[in-house]
Parts: sequence; C-alpha cells; structure tokens
Amino acid sequence: MTTHVLTPLMGRTPVAARRRARRGMTLVEMLVALLVFSIVMAATLNVLNAESRSYSLGTERIAMYQNGRFALNELEKDLRTAGAGAPDAQPQVVYASDSVLVVNANYWTNTTGDVEAVYYNPDAPDSAVQALRNTSKITIPYTSIQYPDSNYTYGSVQSPAETILFYFKADSTTSRTDDYVLYRRVNNLAPDIVAKNILRLTGEPFFRYFKQVTTTAGAMSLDTVAIASLPWRHTQAIHLSISDTGTLARIDSIRAVRVSFRVSNGRTSTNERIRALQRLIRLPNVGLVNTKSCGDFPIFTATPTAANDVAVDGITPIVNVTFARSVDETSGELDIQRYVIWRRLNGSTDWGDAYATIPANSSATYTFTDGAVVSGEHYYYAVAAQDCTPSISTLRSTGMVTIP
Repeated sequence: MTTHVLTPLMGRTPVAARRRARRGMTLVEMLVALLVFSIVMAATLNVLNAESRSYSLGTERIAMYQNGRFALNELEKDLRTAGAGAPDAQPQVVYASDSVLVVNANYWTNTTGDVEAVYYNPDAPDSAVQALRNTSKITIPYTSIQYPDSNYTYGSVQSPAETILFYFKADSTTSRTDDYVLYRRVNNLAPDIVAKNILRLTGEPFFRYFKQVTTTAGAMSLDTVAIASLPWRHTQAIHLSISDTGTLARIDSIRAVRVSFRVSNGRTSTNERIRALQRLIRLPNVGLVNTKSCGDFPIFTATPTAANDVAVDGITPIVNVTFARSVDETSGELDIQRYVIWRRLNGSTDWGDAYATIPANSSATYTFTDGAVVSGEHYYYAVAAQDCTPSISTLRSTGMVTIP
C-alpha cells in the first residue's frame, strides 16, 4: 500500500497561517488617522463657511443696493409729478423740511378715460384720487400743522390733485438710534413703508432744496436753500392769491430737491455694509400756471336724464344717462373735448371724483351706460362739459333713479 504525504505548495501559506499573519491598526495609528481626518474636515468646513458667508453678504449687498435704488426711484417718480393737474388755487409744494416733503399732484385716477391724471390705477381708493377736504385734515409729520387749509375745487367740482407726503422717521423696531424708515402717504390713507435700514449721510440732510432765482440781468438759475431757514410752508391757503407773495410765497420758488442718505444691510460690526446714495430730482411742473387758451368756461345747459334698463342678457340691471351736447361743441368756441360724469348714492351730498368720461364726437345726444349698479340702491348722476384748458362747466344733475 502506497502512502501519500501532502506537502504545502512552494511559496504559498495556508489560510490559517495567512490569517495569523494579518495585523490590524494600532490605537496610535487610529488616533493619527482621526487627527488627519479632523484637520482635513475642519479646513473644508472653513472654506465652505467662508464661501457661504461671502455669498450671504453678497446677497445682502445686492438687496441693500436694490433697497436704496427703489427708494430713490419712488421719490423721483412721485415728486416729478408735483403740481401736475392741480388748479391754480391749490398749492403745489405744501411743506418742505430736512426730512419731510409734502406736495399736491393729480398723481393717479381710478376713472377710465381720465386723461388729466398722470397714472391710471383702477384699484386706487376713491379717497386717494382727489384733493383732501378740510373736514379730513391730516397732521404733517413732526409738526402740529393741520392740512388742508381749505377745500380746493377744479371748476365747480373737487380738485383731482391729491396730497403726497414723503418723510423719514426713526425706526422704533431696532435698537439703533441712527436707523430710519422712509414712509410715503397719500391723503389720509395709512402710510406705506418705502424703504428701511436708512442712515443719514454725514453732513447732509435727507432733503436739500434748490430755489429759482432771477439775476438783475433777468437770467434764471438755481440756488441752494439754506438748511437753517427750513422748514418752509405754504401759509397762504389760496395759491397765487394777492397775499401769496414775498416771504409767504418763497416755497413756490422750489424747483428741485436733492435726496441724500446711506443704506445699510442691517448687520453690525464687520458684517455691516453701507452705501451712500444721492439724487437730484427736478420738479418740472412746479411753478407752472394753467393757461386758458380755450377761452371761457364751457357752456352746458342740457338737463341729463337717467333711466333704468337691462343688459343684453335680459337680467343684469343698467342705467342709461342721456344728455344733449354742449353749445360750445359745434358752435361758439368749438373747444369741447369730453364730457365728465359723476355718480353718487342717495343721501350723499358729495359728488367726489369723476365716475367716467365720454369723448366728444359731435353727436347731438350722448348716452352713458352704467353697468355697475346694485339692485335696491338709489343713484343720482351729474354731467359736465370739459374743454381743452381743461375747464369744467357747471354740473347738471339727473333725478334720482332706483334700481329694481
């Protein structure tokens, strides 16, 4: 019987032997590896944190620039309309101080076809599209002055020029004492915040004014209004009246305003970013007087009528207001441009802002259809002719119409 002896192959180690030959990491090696890993991770996190902080500050800086530009754009958009559409008797600039500016302008309307306003906004509230009445006075910020002094009319109706206020006020929501908020207010509506995180520019007021002066040679130029002389106020109730002269009328000489401030990103210490902004805003409509190139006030003697009807669907109630054309449309001065229509509820004595307009087209009669009536309500309508001055004739009203 032959006996075979198994011998290991040359160069090969049995499995058990190989397992015995393996050696794991020692505690020291593991600690060193963890230390190296920690150093690498800490460096990586520092880089990521620096990039994140840089991105955050960059975003805040862009937001800060946008905040400042928006404030300047809002100021320029509104202030350039100062005096536009205001009747001669209504002051164009009401009050001017280093942090408050109040002007009158026919800035917007919610009446379709009203070509006299600068902007059209169908959502504008009725109380913000016409002049303030002295029964709803407002207090000018930082003063005890109540405005307006009187009711201003445009022909025989309320002036369409509303009052716009811009003012800077200390921000009570922060712990800083140098932080301001820019507010915008129209008539007696609640103020709107235009911009926050605003700081004074060192050595400059928020508003610096420039007045028109005339040299002895007759040349006109702009001169700086001394800050020490502010505030200026239109103390005469009626603009361009006999008493509205001299120092009492000096506010009427303002032709431009320079706005200066700094904007902050709202941070503190080394994280705070600040940018200084300035802009000169001209007031092109201030100082202009309404010319009356169309002659006398329009002659409109027709008595309009208002009658119930239904729309084409046979259900929706409507009111048709019918009236004859003005004498001056096809004869006389030949200057009628449009007809203005007002509407008020029974029990109200104020016609308020115009309700609608119809362009003149030489028709013998005109009909305005009011499709926004409510069943059960009682309405009155009034019509006036308007020429190219633009002047408005005496209002002619209808009888009361009841919506079934």
